[in-house]
Amino acid sequence: MLIIPVKDGENIDRALKRFKRKFDRTGGMRQLRTRKEFIKPSVRNRDKIKKAVYIQRLRDLENL
Repeated sequence: MLIIPVKDGENIDRALKRFKRKFDRTGGMRQLRTRKEFIKPSVRNRDKIKKAVYIQRLRDLENL
């Protein structure tokens, strides 16, 4: 849980901006999206390998 102390006389917009920045840095939305549905470890590894092959292919084409 994120706690943002609001100082006396501080504008609420400024405090909200600090909250949003802190929320982005902690990766809350990213974590919510990954927990939305379960992905089997084998599928996760397969996607990781496919991404590595794709990147390697791009690098090979760049070196030609």
